[in-house]
Amino acid sequence: MTTLHDAPTPGAEAAAATDAPRRRTRRWIDDWQPEDPTFWEGGGRQVARRNLVWSIFAEHIGFSVWFLWSMSTGLLAAVGFGYGAEQLFILTSVSSGVGALLRVPYTFAVPVFGGRNWTVISALLLLIPTIMFVVAVQNPDTPYSVMILISALSGFGGGNFASSMANINSFYPQSEKGWALGLNAAGGNIGVAVVQLLLPIVVGAGGLWGLIKGAETIELHRIGYLYIALSVLAAAGAYFFMDNLAHAQTRASETATILKQKDTWTMSFLYIGTFGSFIGYSGAFGLLIKLYFSGTFEGAFSGYQFAYYAFLGATIGSICRPFGGRIADRLGGARVTLVVFVLQALGTLGVLYAVYQLEPATSPEAVAANGEVFGLFLATFLFVFAMTGFGNGSTFKMIPAIWRTKAATKDAAGLRRATLEASAAVGIVSAVGAFGGFVIPMMFAAPWVGADEKLGAVQTAFWLFTAYYVACAVVTYVAYLRRGTPMADARV
Repeated sequence: MTTLHDAPTPGAEAAAATDAPRRRTRRWIDDWQPEDPTFWEGGGRQVARRNLVWSIFAEHIGFSVWFLWSMSTGLLAAVGFGYGAEQLFILTSVSSGVGALLRVPYTFAVPVFGGRNWTVISALLLLIPTIMFVVAVQNPDTPYSVMILISALSGFGGGNFASSMANINSFYPQSEKGWALGLNAAGGNIGVAVVQLLLPIVVGAGGLWGLIKGAETIELHRIGYLYIALSVLAAAGAYFFMDNLAHAQTRASETATILKQKDTWTMSFLYIGTFGSFIGYSGAFGLLIKLYFSGTFEGAFSGYQFAYYAFLGATIGSICRPFGGRIADRLGGARVTLVVFVLQALGTLGVLYAVYQLEPATSPEAVAANGEVFGLFLATFLFVFAMTGFGNGSTFKMIPAIWRTKAATKDAAGLRRATLEASAAVGIVSAVGAFGGFVIPMMFAAPWVGADEKLGAVQTAFWLFTAYYVACAVVTYVAYLRRGTPMADARV
């Protein structure tokens, strides 16, 4: 029987004596006991870390492909496409929405195919939208419907998160899940920031606050070539260096029971407030800056270059995520999550105050007037991004803790079942939460109102987001922090 093949494996002899079938490749591990300190320190940690590193890389590339549209939409006009603001927001929304939907099947793919195997497949799937992107952006006559299709297929990258998190959850002991899941998620999340930073530089639009000058022509297809190569590298890395865990393999029907459990949907509601906000704001942040703080008048550009600032939000949110998990490991995920939602609501009120000072950027004078509140807009928005990052980490620490608390038995079989269900819950929760990436840009686009009412729609959207964060704070307290309840006693 195949066991840990890269490190000493306590318990391997016992595992070898069982009747479990032999795997066809050596990349299956049949004996995995992360809660056993001897096993963990005797080689388990090193194997888990290796899988985590390559999982982060593959997920990182997935996020970058998913969010190619968050920056390329702002540059389509420069390569000959004549889309309006509403169409650009919709392009961003479609990719996010499809990525959210795909997280459900991606979650159940891990126990069916194996974490390593599915990482290889999911990385190779990224080649479809990236190759199509390269072809489409070189032809301004490409129909808008085709661009929508390519954006939708970019959602393959969004699905990667669910399978990656479900896989890594099985590798780590309970005491280190917050940090490990936080690192894994942050490595993926920061793929948004990296593509937002790299894309303008790679395609010739300049970047880094003007330190890198723009070229005479923008070659938007170059970024597609880059991510074609990186997707192949991610697939190769997973193939050669990752492992499948036999104990995490099960029928999808066995873990689908989490769809009937109340905590799955409670945590989904909360995760919309954290990750949904992070991913939705990441997609819309640059376009908001472009629409209200910059403009081209009589051949001259005025205001702020959106490409200089768009990546900052995703960067800060991604960096904060593992620290949210680390703090939650020490203080309890629900406590940290409650504080995050309160601060997130306050920060959004700050953004809202700045938005109320804006006017449509239809003249140089309007752009200049809006520029007076840009500092406040940027600072408060980045504060909200930071809170979403901390909240992403703390909510994902809560999930395995909740299912461990709910486990009917605390023996090895009961805890294994709890881990499998928690991994499935991670995928479902991440899928529902990711719909924020669809809803938020759509609310800013507001295709249901006229052009003169777009700014009012943005203001209304931020009011609704504030109310949602308050509701999330209340739900967190009632469901997981009320004194005398099992969840509060367990400090989930």
